[in-house]
Amino acid sequence: MSTGGGGGGPDGAALTVVVVAYGSSAMLAGALRPLDDTYPIIVVDNASSAGTRELVAASGATYIDPGANLGFAAAVNRAMARIAPLSGDVLLLNPDARIAPGEIGRLQELLHGAPDLAAVAPSLHADDSGRPARARWPWHTPAGAWAEAIGFSRRRLRSPSYFLGGAVLLLRREALADVGGLDERFFLYSEDEDWQKRACSRGWRVRYCPEVTAVHSAGGSEHDPVRLQLRLHAGIERYVRKWYGSAGWVLYRAGTIVGYVARGLTRRGPRRGAALRLARLYLAGPDRTALRAGAVPDLKP
Repeated sequence: MSTGGGGGGPDGAALTVVVVAYGSSAMLAGALRPLDDTYPIIVVDNASSAGTRELVAASGATYIDPGANLGFAAAVNRAMARIAPLSGDVLLLNPDARIAPGEIGRLQELLHGAPDLAAVAPSLHADDSGRPARARWPWHTPAGAWAEAIGFSRRRLRSPSYFLGGAVLLLRREALADVGGLDERFFLYSEDEDWQKRACSRGWRVRYCPEVTAVHSAGGSEHDPVRLQLRLHAGIERYVRKWYGSAGWVLYRAGTIVGYVARGLTRRGPRRGAALRLARLYLAGPDRTALRAGAVPDLKP
């Protein structure tokens, strides 16, 4: 199958689906099956799995085996390098997510409905029952960490200032050409927020599209909750340090510790233990702890 762009978008706009696979090939099959050859698909297999290779070959998609676990950002960049020249929009699709071709078409129409939209994302359901899952978050900022620490988290979630999660995320071709690829210093998590931050700093916007729906079984490709948590918070630290510097990280870290300790003192049972464990993680430093545990590599600029 060609990776030069295809599919039926608005005004003939091309679109390629990029999936970074790691883990169960059965889960990946669930992501690929609804697409039904409507769009070109590139699968980057960070696990170098024979089962994944066979599945992708049978589906007619393009298979890339980088020979190592590159992390999400580097794998996406590897896939986009195969779309040469980058001739259309790119849909990032997690292997634990599903979206129908008709919903992709609606999402692309919304993306091209305004000239300054860099990225759009649908509303997410956790399963076929329609149970909602989160698709957007407030930006990670030092001020935001302190707002949450003193109890303003709900107000932050009502704010129109947010970034979109990367489980099902459609990126505009022109924005990719302007902003560039994902920052490979992020192994897993925060690369989506960082790309959108870079886009917004160049005058682009992002938009959440609740009228379009997809399914995302969060965390389906990683079954170790401790490693998952380490990777998440290490990514947040790298993001905050990149955009707000060392002083900004000190403020963010302090606000986060205060917030988790406060929650630990007011909650009971497992929720109290979870909050206090996160407070200890931020005291030790999430990135340092994740590096020592081997959850993330030491990715240099």
